[in-house]
Amino acid sequence: MTAPTPTPALTKAIEVACPGCGEATWYSAQNPYRPFCSARCQGHDFGAWASEHYRVNAAPTAAQDEE
Repeated sequence: MTAPTPTPALTKAIEVACPGCGEATWYSAQNPYRPFCSARCQGHDFGAWASEHYRVNAAPTAAQDEE
């Protein structure tokens, strides 16, 4: 039995702007850092999440009010 061939829409690379620096990069399986352009931009983004630089505004729940 042969493996199914992937559909062209799934294998086509598209050019996107890196969320870290804005540089044009390819969003494809050949880019291990997608959607970022490099390990550096990916690491900066991960560090921002880990240090809680990114936050989602939300109203406190009733359980949080009791504490």
